[in-house]
Amino acid sequence: MTTSSSKNFEIDVAEYIEEAFERCGLEVRTGYDLKTAKRSMNLLFADWANRGLNQWTIDQTSITVASGVSEYPAGTLTLSVASSASFSVGETITGGTSAATASITSKPSTTSVATTIPVGTFSNGETITGGTSAATTTVSAVQDLTDVQSTIDILSTVVTRDGTDFEIDRLSRSEFLNIPTKTQTGRPNQFFLDRQITPVLKIWPVPDNNTDILKFNRLTRIEDADTFTNTVDIPFRFYPCLAAGLAYYLSMKKNPQMMGPLKAVYEEEMIRAMEEDRDRASFKISPPTYKYGV
Repeated sequence: MTTSSSKNFEIDVAEYIEEAFERCGLEVRTGYDLKTAKRSMNLLFADWANRGLNQWTIDQTSITVASGVSEYPAGTLTLSVASSASFSVGETITGGTSAATASITSKPSTTSVATTIPVGTFSNGETITGGTSAATTTVSAVQDLTDVQSTIDILSTVVTRDGTDFEIDRLSRSEFLNIPTKTQTGRPNQFFLDRQITPVLKIWPVPDNNTDILKFNRLTRIEDADTFTNTVDIPFRFYPCLAAGLAYYLSMKKNPQMMGPLKAVYEEEMIRAMEEDRDRASFKISPPTYKYGV
């Protein structure tokens, strides 16, 4: 006998839905059955976000700071322009038509600027003007907030200066509010994540140069279940958990008498998956040493 030699088993959205209905003792019969099940799957992903750490959704993001700018998007945010050459890092840009404003935090290329979260929305084709340089250019592609809004939480942060990483401590909202000298400048050593719909990373002291780099590990959203032929943005070890969770969610609407046993299976699968989904480090035990006669 021979084995398959394959390790690429995947289930698409429609197959998860079919599996979940079968666990409820039901069959998919209508288009609405598919629609309501897909909605339940996306709500299940929101539940997973509330449960904490999912290792596969963590990524590291780097942002170059700007002198005098203390608030940054918790992700990547750039504005495409005809030319960024004449603009200054740290200055405020204003849209001539939209009147939207934002501060430039860096210039990744000659045709883009990284910015703070804008007040208002820039428009394609409009002219923007620098508040300090008086430079002008036109917008070729507006900012997309999707990457920033996908941030659920920031797990750890460092600031890199002259090739050395320095840890930054996290503050609560009230601790950040109680900082008496919020305009003090220096190397940032504390941060507060304002978890709005578009999360904002607030750092203190206010950066005193344009060269320090913020690096942070952020927990992001699982990709949506969109079309029924999509595979799902989860690792193999979470397949049983997703099938069990979707069955439980569907039982609330389709077969309430199955809720109890299906919830128990879901929670058991979740515990197993979460125990496996964790950081690992070497564990060493050093035996105590004794000196005779002491």
